[in-house]
Amino acid sequence: METVILAVVIAVVVLGALGGLIIGSRRRKPLPPPPPAAPDITAPPAEPHVGDEAETPRDEPRRTIEEVDLPGGSAPVAVEEPPVIEAPEIEIPEPTAGRLVRLRARLSRSQNALGKGLLTLLSREHLDDETWEEIEDTLLTADVGVQPTQELVERLRERVKVLGTRTPQELRGLLRDELLGLVGTDFDRTVKTEPEDRKPGIVMVVGVNGTGKTTTTGKLARVLVADGRTVVLGAADTFRAAAADQLQTWGERVGAYTVRGPEAGDPASVAFDAVKEGKEMGVDVVLIDTAGRLHTKTGLMDELGKVKRVVEKHAPLDEVLLVLDATTGQNGLVQARVFAEVVDITGIVLTKLDGTAKGGIVVAVQRELGVPVKLVGLGEGADDLAPFEPEAFVDALIGD
Repeated sequence: METVILAVVIAVVVLGALGGLIIGSRRRKPLPPPPPAAPDITAPPAEPHVGDEAETPRDEPRRTIEEVDLPGGSAPVAVEEPPVIEAPEIEIPEPTAGRLVRLRARLSRSQNALGKGLLTLLSREHLDDETWEEIEDTLLTADVGVQPTQELVERLRERVKVLGTRTPQELRGLLRDELLGLVGTDFDRTVKTEPEDRKPGIVMVVGVNGTGKTTTTGKLARVLVADGRTVVLGAADTFRAAAADQLQTWGERVGAYTVRGPEAGDPASVAFDAVKEGKEMGVDVVLIDTAGRLHTKTGLMDELGKVKRVVEKHAPLDEVLLVLDATTGQNGLVQARVFAEVVDITGIVLTKLDGTAKGGIVVAVQRELGVPVKLVGLGEGADDLAPFEPEAFVDALIGD
């Protein structure tokens, strides 16, 4: 009996020990690792505020508004003055009389090769056929033209034969008379800008680009202003980007108002507005600068005709001036013919007449169109445009 009891006690102890081992093993399972500690981050320096120094703020004692000494009265507020845009300085152009004196001297220095060549040939003791051929060649080289050259040589031969002995002074007078007859002294060379029954006078300037057309328009404005006239400029050359800017600059120099339109806009519309503006402002003259691309472009010629028709809805044109480059010779005559077919040319402006002996273009173009040369340009200066005077021109050609 005691043995049984002992066995039971041992079994209970063994079972209890085993149960404790199992429970202990379950309790000793590894726990999940703790979350990593947050890294230490150094805060960036604080951005300075208005009025703060550009450094990290420090804890410093600050004064209250009551402790701050404020200046008496309100602090002045600095107001920045707007930039002053200075108006372009108005120039006073040189009067026509003074301009002519200077231009005559310049023409005399640069144009007398033709006259000197003719006088040298005519001064030979024997004027044979070969000499007369040289005289013809000299005239043709100066762009006088075939028909005028033949007429001049024929008259010279007759007068030299009658004259017999020829002193230098006699030859000079003879040549002067014949050249004056060719150039013509009976033309009315006045630029018509003063119609009797209305204001303003209307002048349209035409010609191929490169002849100095826009520059001539600006210089003509100076001539008119120098004579006491008021002017409005119409920048109807809308196909060339710089033309309107160039014309406006010319106008600003002498106080002339410029009417312009958008680039590649309708030239006739600009011309119409220019005349309308001129009438409303009560000016004396409206100058209209037109497009001048190649004269072979049919579209341009049609556009010129349209400009003329639109302007004449206001009033008739008083002048249509054709600008030609005096150095282009016979090509200038081709241009003259084409423009004359589209608009009624009333006068010619010869530019770049200085520095060349080809003054005979004056004779040729007048013969071609039947209209006079009215103005000549003899240089790049602003006042190097002057009325054409046949006597002064011929005297410059043959020299003193």
